[in-house]
Amino acid sequence: MRRLLIGLLLLLNCLALPAGASALPKLAAPPAPAVAPDPLGRETPRSTISGLIGALAEHDYDRAAQYFDQPVGSPRQRVTAAARARGFQSLLDNGGTLQPYALLSNEANGRIDDELPVDQEFVGQITVQGKKVPVLLARADDDGRQVWRVAAATVEQVAIATRRSSAADMEDDGLIVAGAPLKDWAMLVGLGVVIFGGLWMIALLVVAGARRLVSDPASNGLFRFLEAALPPASLLLAVGLFFTLAERLPVAIVARQTLLRYTGIVSVVALVWFGLRLVDAIAELAIARMQKRQRRQVVSVITLLRRTAKVLLLLFSGIGILDTFGIDVTTGIAALGIGGIALALGAQKTVENLVGSVTVIADRPAQVGDFVKVGDVLGTVEDVGIRSTRIRTGERTVVTIPNGDLSARQIENFAARDRFLFNPVIALDYRTPSGKLKEGIAIIREVLQGHDKIGEGARANLARITERAFNIEVHSYIEVRDFDTNVIVREELLLALVERLEAVGIKLAFPAQTIVFSPEESPAPVSLRKGDD
Repeated sequence: MRRLLIGLLLLLNCLALPAGASALPKLAAPPAPAVAPDPLGRETPRSTISGLIGALAEHDYDRAAQYFDQPVGSPRQRVTAAARARGFQSLLDNGGTLQPYALLSNEANGRIDDELPVDQEFVGQITVQGKKVPVLLARADDDGRQVWRVAAATVEQVAIATRRSSAADMEDDGLIVAGAPLKDWAMLVGLGVVIFGGLWMIALLVVAGARRLVSDPASNGLFRFLEAALPPASLLLAVGLFFTLAERLPVAIVARQTLLRYTGIVSVVALVWFGLRLVDAIAELAIARMQKRQRRQVVSVITLLRRTAKVLLLLFSGIGILDTFGIDVTTGIAALGIGGIALALGAQKTVENLVGSVTVIADRPAQVGDFVKVGDVLGTVEDVGIRSTRIRTGERTVVTIPNGDLSARQIENFAARDRFLFNPVIALDYRTPSGKLKEGIAIIREVLQGHDKIGEGARANLARITERAFNIEVHSYIEVRDFDTNVIVREELLLALVERLEAVGIKLAFPAQTIVFSPEESPAPVSLRKGDD
């Protein structure tokens, strides 16, 4: 019975399958075997030349021969290939050139914007029989991998030159350091020192001469530019001259290519140094001019742009230096998209403050130097930064408010006032007769209308009568923008009002209370007898 039930269940399961479906599951196709990376690192033109130079520096010509498109199967072929690798090094040492490390393509497909076929790459040139012959790389399949090697046409030219060269021409001379003669290293380093030292001295002389010719160096834009640009520009020019002259020196290709590779780091440093000094010079000149024109908000914008430009320059310089050391930064840059999401989740306040700083600078609710009130903080704005704004309080303390919070708060800017309200309440004594009261109101109006700092529409009216005084309310505006001037004018008005009222015998009210008793309610006089305390 149990077997019958199992059979029925299997039959129903088969009937439930759709037409054309197999009862047995299909086996998944085995994944394609992963291609192992090339052990010699010949995936890109840059890595091929770098690996070849490394093998030549170690005088490992058997390994260097594997970077050439030539057979190396038999022992005789390996010997021939090693000899050609050595001959190739000799050709490079004697007038041959290779492109600098930074100019070599680091893509698996090489450069596609040149006029060569897509599977060929130009990387330098050698001299064969007095003629310049290009050094080409060719891309081909090697055990399922696409690798770059020195093209067969270039290998053939190397073979021709090798047959005409004697073994003595290929011998290294002198002490070998890091794969090259010591004299070659000294020649290249000495060339760099002479070029940079000479240009540096010229830059210093030009700056010193310009300083004497300019009456006010601090505010002269041309002098500030020369002072900021000439030292790093001399270093940048020295790098360019070194690249040009080093290729013409009869030195070992290992020394030349190594120094040219790391000279690229010096060029990046020089370029960033030039950019940083130029940004500082332009920013300081612009800030000085904006301060003279009282455009304080522009100072905040210039400061923010200055810091942003510096951060970007340092970021790009770091990418360039990492690329020179052979570290692939494209993957890291591509990961910034995912990293940006994580950054937005983990640094929400930082992003909020950055957006808030843009809002503060764009809306300009407060400028550097303004007297403002933000919440319960009252003081003068000293700096509007990328992350926060600093306010100097009346007690000389500094309050730092994140720009994200600042942009969301109510900001009261006292420096933006075009005039000051003058509305004191003048209380006259309640015993003042009506005639004197009218005369006092007229005097107050005359004082207001007679002052040149009081705007039109000033008025003074009897506002209310209390049990102690007649309150005359003044409503007017002092037409000044400066707070200190407003204080002086306010004092002048109040003193004039007091003097004019006193001159006609009108007294100001003061807190007093008079109690009057009727004769029946008055207390009996108390007489003191002699001897009573």
